[in-house]
Amino acid sequence: MLDAELIRSEFPMLVAGDNEAKPLSFLDSTATTQKPACVIDVMNDFYREHYSSVKRGVYRLSARTTEAYEATRRNVAKFINAKSESEIVFTRGTTESINLVAWSYGRKFFNEGDEIVISGLEHHANIVSWQIVAEMKGAKIRVIPVKDDGDLDLSTLPALLNEKTKMVAVAHVSNAVGTVNPIEQIIPMVRKLSPWAKILIDGAQSASHIKIDVQKLDCDFLAFSGHKIYGPTGIGVLYGKYDVLDSMPPWHGGGEMIKNVTFEKTTYADVPERFEAGTPPIAEVLGLGRAIQWLQEKGLEHIREYEEELVKYALAELAKIPQIKVLGNPKNRGALISVTLEGIAASDAAMILDEENVAVRSGHHCAQPVMDRFGVDATLRLSFGAYTLKRDVDRFVQGIQRVLRLFL
Repeated sequence: MLDAELIRSEFPMLVAGDNEAKPLSFLDSTATTQKPACVIDVMNDFYREHYSSVKRGVYRLSARTTEAYEATRRNVAKFINAKSESEIVFTRGTTESINLVAWSYGRKFFNEGDEIVISGLEHHANIVSWQIVAEMKGAKIRVIPVKDDGDLDLSTLPALLNEKTKMVAVAHVSNAVGTVNPIEQIIPMVRKLSPWAKILIDGAQSASHIKIDVQKLDCDFLAFSGHKIYGPTGIGVLYGKYDVLDSMPPWHGGGEMIKNVTFEKTTYADVPERFEAGTPPIAEVLGLGRAIQWLQEKGLEHIREYEEELVKYALAELAKIPQIKVLGNPKNRGALISVTLEGIAASDAAMILDEENVAVRSGHHCAQPVMDRFGVDATLRLSFGAYTLKRDVDRFVQGIQRVLRLFL
């Protein structure tokens, strides 16, 4: 079993927060995770000891930095079991990864009347990106509906798939309900009924909790963000099958994504450099690499097991408060719980909780269609990481009791 107390000691911000009059209970890991000291150190060491650009110099500093940069690409490939490091594209995050696919693959291959299938549990990044390209190309978006318990109604999927389906884009884990979507079932259904369609998995909420094997899943694309897996902001990953990426045009132009440039014509670099124009976020890539190494050291299976116990504990404690309603009851829940409070705005409750130094997210969580499906404007969301303790859940419950005393 994971030693969360010991893990917590590796996070400088949490250690400092524990020394406050009201210790910090950080329950917003779905939005972004705290960073262990080893990640912070790697980034600081880069700036202090070998700051230089990558792939543009033959001097020793540049060579050292380039090797560390490309070592991260190799480690990411190993982390998700990609066939090759050439299938790993660095982006600014999950949102940019999805936009890259929409603008590159969609721009080239979508035609009028084509269809894009998404689910009713998607983050705005996996809705708006497809809406933009659909409007541009005359394509249509179709949606897998959500049942009352928060699970997808997969009985409707066969009717949504046909000869016009060009893309199926689904979140692995809902950031609003916590539903772990059964992508192991969805992908084979798509392959059988629309074998020409490409499949994108939004792994923003799963990469730090669930072991992902892209070859076993047989997805065409996977997107995730560094800052949600204990790494820095400003860095993300797009995995794509090499032959699919190789068929796609670049979506940004600039340095390093070319083979040859003249005023008459430009030829583009091979994958993945074709999609990485300009000077990259080097420190962030190195931080991502160290974060992934940290996750590998701790073991995703141990983190997942520990978080499942935390979720069970939290649901049991929340059930004792009559005024709380949990959003959804999915068969398989990730490390987050969304709740509403009868007669109390989520934002008001979050402000009172903040006075107790309990950090939770309130709002629609960039998932307004999910809120509309369940008939709520906003929720309070408590979400967990490897460093979350039962006492953090207890402090949330205590804070809610104070909220109830103040408002009811």
